[in-house]
Amino acid sequence: MARICLINPRFPTSFWGLNHGLPLLGKKCNMPVLALPTIAGLTPSEHEVAILDENIEDLDFDALAGFDIVGVTGMTVQRDRMIEILQELKDRGHFTVVGGPWITVAEGWDRFEGLVDVAFIGEAEQTWPKFLEDWQRGEHSPRYEQADKTDMTTVPMPRYDLVKFQEYAMGCVQTSRGCPFQCEFCDIIVIFGRRPRIKTPEQVVAEVDYQHRQGARMIFLVDDNFIGNKKAAKEILRALIDWQRRNGYPVVFGTEASLNLAEDDELLDLMAQASMNTVFIGIESPDEDALMETKKIQNVKKGFTMLDRVHTIQEAGIEVYAGMIVGFDSDDLGVFDRQFDFLTAARIPTVMAGMLSAIPSTPLYDRLLAEGRLDNAAADDPAIATNVIPLQMSVHEMRDGWLDLMDRLYDPEEYFRRFDALFADHAIPLGAAKMAWMRRHRPVSYVLQHIGIVLAALTVLARIWRDPRTKPFRPVYARTLRKLLLKRRPLRFLFTFATRCVMHTHFAVMTQQMVRGESRLVNT
Repeated sequence: MARICLINPRFPTSFWGLNHGLPLLGKKCNMPVLALPTIAGLTPSEHEVAILDENIEDLDFDALAGFDIVGVTGMTVQRDRMIEILQELKDRGHFTVVGGPWITVAEGWDRFEGLVDVAFIGEAEQTWPKFLEDWQRGEHSPRYEQADKTDMTTVPMPRYDLVKFQEYAMGCVQTSRGCPFQCEFCDIIVIFGRRPRIKTPEQVVAEVDYQHRQGARMIFLVDDNFIGNKKAAKEILRALIDWQRRNGYPVVFGTEASLNLAEDDELLDLMAQASMNTVFIGIESPDEDALMETKKIQNVKKGFTMLDRVHTIQEAGIEVYAGMIVGFDSDDLGVFDRQFDFLTAARIPTVMAGMLSAIPSTPLYDRLLAEGRLDNAAADDPAIATNVIPLQMSVHEMRDGWLDLMDRLYDPEEYFRRFDALFADHAIPLGAAKMAWMRRHRPVSYVLQHIGIVLAALTVLARIWRDPRTKPFRPVYARTLRKLLLKRRPLRFLFTFATRCVMHTHFAVMTQQMVRGESRLVNT
């Protein structure tokens, strides 16, 4: 028997992490990282497994003394903290294993040298149990990599019993791996391949049900493209709709998808019926030249503009979060204004904009390496934070233009101008399908849910108004709230408003600190 501890390192402050906004929600972390409970679920029952997420609890190295194996995972943004942890573990004589996205794409990164006893490359559904058998015999290898991609229908339930869901703003479930597209900068097709592999609807519903019983009230489907296989996505959505109706719609969903979502009315309708209120879409650029250059061809469709498609998704009752990138070869100094104008016209309040970066093992990395346009030292420079040398501007012009773009996007007047356009002036039917069903079939629950939504919104708004960081933003927050009330928008919009104030606080505080030079640049 082995005593195993699996560690998720602390994330640096980032746009995705919502670090500045989480205290306003009474939470410590945005969502759990699925690697830990997934590996725990693959571990034979004779072994003892503990998981530790440094984002919700401190890492006590002394307490690790009794473990036989200590595992560390990590994404690109966690790489520095990964090395710090591994160095301390090695100094203390621990047997260490490492897996996850970063070591998979940057296996030869010299900072891992001498710190890792066993490395897991790619997926581990086959290799983790094999390693444990080898370890028990004293015959383990230093490196494990699966020959075949995992059949997702065979993946056991992750050990969600080890996850402290009450500490997270939302739960998360992975329904598939892989994406059919070939964006040049993306590492997903490197790690998971281009053929989407999907769990059964029964598996997905079982995981959603378990997380709901553990306290999750929002669940993000963390697929890199939920609609990579539209037929399978529809089957999952129908199963989720049935589960929602049996249980009185207790959960709100979000996910990530490609922009071609807008081309399938049935899919949009099913997402709305399942109470999938938000979707993150990698729009990347309003410029077709940039999209074609990076092979983002799914965003280019003659006669159906990106603006039209964003509005189509919004009209279905789904809010769009946008991923945007500056620094493509075709980008000139006018790209920052074009991005700003597009996002304003698209009515997208929440934007994750970043400078183009080349991840090891991606086609972009290989191309720029061949062209002599990589500066990997700059990626670790807190004043630059990208390894790409752009063509039509200097790296400093790209950095300054990006910072100015983020500063403008998260100016409170501009952020809530986009919010008003979506929720007050236009009023997309966010949550309308769910509420119509509840009003017809569960009238008492419908009333109780509205009361709960209002109370939750007031709790969050009270925290916002007490927080000294929000003082400069409060006049705009108050004016926006007044407009929502005067327009007599649905009461459920009150909670949407409260959470968007939280998100704005995080983005605005983080952006202002970077602009003023009070914190290092975070390019995600």
